[in-house]
Amino acid sequence: MCSYEDISKQSFELAFNLACKKLANMTPEEICHNSGASSAVQDKVMIDYLNRPYVVTISTGEISPENEEETVPVKDQILILHYLTQAKGKPFTDKLITYGQIEGGKFYIPAFIQRNIQPLLKCFGHRPELLLEVGRKIGGISAAYGDVAVRIDAFPRVRIFFILWKGDDEVSPNGTILFDGNIPDYLSSEDVCVLTETIVWKLVRMA
Repeated sequence: MCSYEDISKQSFELAFNLACKKLANMTPEEICHNSGASSAVQDKVMIDYLNRPYVVTISTGEISPENEEETVPVKDQILILHYLTQAKGKPFTDKLITYGQIEGGKFYIPAFIQRNIQPLLKCFGHRPELLLEVGRKIGGISAAYGDVAVRIDAFPRVRIFFILWKGDDEVSPNGTILFDGNIPDYLSSEDVCVLTETIVWKLVRMA
């Protein structure tokens, strides 16, 4: 399982409601300390997600973009809720890990490759410089890995690296996706796969 769509509607609603209930039992100070969110008005915190600020109501789990009337996709809502409720406050380690090194991730490596790395290579494998160009639109910066790499801080304490190696007449382009070693302290392997897929398709659509 590597996608929220793979679970039943009933299970999805249960997971969403559990996350809302857990959030409601947390204090703004606890949430901000653990996740890097900032305190807004009473009963609300503000969190950056993919270079956009979102306001989260603690008592209800309601999420909305700051200063915008826009419906947040449910997939993004649950990612934000899981990040806020699972965050442990661990700083970046500056050591990279693979998806398979995240607890539970090794069982879903084929799905992770199919949903994330293959679309990345299909779109950017023969034009890797475009990856950095579109990555900057969601807050990405250049990173010193592979031939071209972009670092995207999806949340204040979740850092993901999208890395490409150029191909030639004899070797096909290659790529990988790596994470700062603190990511298991913020998201489950399923959440990480869904988050990465969300980012990859944002990049593809902007290309």
